[in-house]
Amino acid sequence: MTDHADDERPEHRPTGTDHDWPVRESRAEYETGWYTGGYDRVEQPDGSTKNYYWADLPPAAVVVAVADDELVMVEQFRPTIRQHCLELVAGIVEDGETFTEAGARELREEAGFDPGATSLVEEFWCSTGVLRHKRGIVFAEGLEPAERKLDGNEFLEVTTVPVDEALERAREAPANDATIEGILLAQADGLL
Repeated sequence: MTDHADDERPEHRPTGTDHDWPVRESRAEYETGWYTGGYDRVEQPDGSTKNYYWADLPPAAVVVAVADDELVMVEQFRPTIRQHCLELVAGIVEDGETFTEAGARELREEAGFDPGATSLVEEFWCSTGVLRHKRGIVFAEGLEPAERKLDGNEFLEVTTVPVDEALERAREAPANDATIEGILLAQADGLL
C-alpha cells in the first residue's frame, strides 16, 4: 500500500505552469454538468502550437471491498457501451471528501455495507492524453450491513465473487479499466 495521508483532498485540475510546454490559451467549449470539455493551445518544444483537447471530470473512488474471502461487486447496464458490466463499487468524490470517505459512502449507498476500515491503495490520473480525471483505489474491510441509497440513475445489483476468481471474472468481456486496476493493485499490495 502506498503511504498517503488520509486527510488529503484529491485535486482534479492540473496545477502549476512549471513545465516546458507553455499554455497560450485555455478554453472550455462546453459544460455538461457531468464534465467540462475544452482545449489548451500549447506551445510545443519546436515553437509550434497545437490544440490539445480535454474533458475535465471530478475525481472518483473505486472500492475493493472484501467480506469472507468474497469481493463485493455490482452488475449494471452501461448505456455508453450498451452492455451489462460486472464492476467494483465506484463513484464521484464529493467536495470536501477524501477518496476513502467517498469510497465508504459509495459502498454504503450502492452495495449496502459500511466498512470497519478503509485505506487508500493508490491514486492516479486516468487517460492522460484526453482526460483530467483522478482515480483513487480504496480498500475496504470489516463490512457490516447498512441501508442502500441508490441515486435515481443507478439500477444495479450487488453480487460477490470469490477473491481467487475476481481477476479472471473482471477480465471477462466487457472488462473495464477501474475494476481490473483495483483488483491488480490490491493484489500487488497483498490485500487480496
